[in-house]
Amino acid sequence: MWNTHPQQFWLRGELPAAPVVHDEELGFWHVYGHPEVAEALGDWGRFSSNTARLFPELVEGSEGSVLDGNIIQLDPPDHRKLRNLVGRAFTPKVVADLEPRIERLTRELLDQVGDDFELVRDLAYPLPVTVIAELLGVPAEDRALFKEWGDRIFEDANQFSLKDEDRVRADFENQGELIRPMLEYLAAHAAERRRAPREDLLTALVEAEVDGERLSDVEVVNFASVLLVAGHITTTMLLGNTVLCLDAHPDQFAAVRADRSLVPAAIEESLRFLTPFASVARATAKPEVLGGVEVPADQLLLVWPAAANRDPRRFADPGAFDVGRDPNPHLAFGRGVHFCVGAPLARLEGRVVLNALFDRFPRLRVDPDREPVFLPSPNLTGVRSLHLLTDQPPR
Repeated sequence: MWNTHPQQFWLRGELPAAPVVHDEELGFWHVYGHPEVAEALGDWGRFSSNTARLFPELVEGSEGSVLDGNIIQLDPPDHRKLRNLVGRAFTPKVVADLEPRIERLTRELLDQVGDDFELVRDLAYPLPVTVIAELLGVPAEDRALFKEWGDRIFEDANQFSLKDEDRVRADFENQGELIRPMLEYLAAHAAERRRAPREDLLTALVEAEVDGERLSDVEVVNFASVLLVAGHITTTMLLGNTVLCLDAHPDQFAAVRADRSLVPAAIEESLRFLTPFASVARATAKPEVLGGVEVPADQLLLVWPAAANRDPRRFADPGAFDVGRDPNPHLAFGRGVHFCVGAPLARLEGRVVLNALFDRFPRLRVDPDREPVFLPSPNLTGVRSLHLLTDQPPR
């Protein structure tokens, strides 16, 4: 349908050979089925987020540790302690109170749209990154830097292979170099907060205590870097994907325009149909049975919520985009202890943006002469650029 990554076969209507398969060529396991993905994501005791322990020679002896404070790599109880720190910034009340600011930012960004309306550049990126930057307390004016760092992190179009140890080491070292400028930037801001606290999330992190101890500088910086990147990229992809899906299904688009109460459902169906974070990694500590298949100890699993969201065992006609789908038990935001803490904010931003676009541009549509460009990583599904036509008279 679109020029998505060739590894994402489910977007072409193809089914996996089995819900759980071992990839002999790459040396790890793929988990594709909906119940199997839900089980793997929901049971951290059997399928750990700490995949780095499979590669101790890569992380030992690093400056501080690239894993200290990295909430993505932590299991309970350490994960729970750190998540509780940031969870206060994403409570239903805090998120709801952000709506006027999000609406104002959306209006300001749309006021600047010219004849060449590229959704990601003009709105889908700057809005969520400004919101998360303001929550953290770093200058939103630096968003060009944030985009540069994020693009570097996800620029690899190839799937890694455990069979190539030199490549694994090179990729690890390369990632460290790519994120170093971001870590140094956040370290400078964290140091400034220790000297002069403010009312922001970064201050909350540097002042927080876990088991009676303050977080180390490395923990604060690693935690903040995850929040900065994850805090905007999902929403950026969600916004572009939803507009693209609606445009490709005119009947659905017309229904949502006519009945704005369908906007939340359109967002949920977009999350299922084009799942932004296509995969996440897990590791086994001992032999486990998943989907009737025995997975040995110390194995890396690539768990694919994007494929699970097209599983015909769970979704009727999974290749159809249907804003009336009910129920819609997609796994785009994960499952279990690692369920995306920013999901309510992403949903709010999506709702505000879609309504604003429909209000301002009654004839909004994708430019048929300019192909949408997708992010190159096989582990992400989202447009990098999406040019739109508005048919609005020039101001």
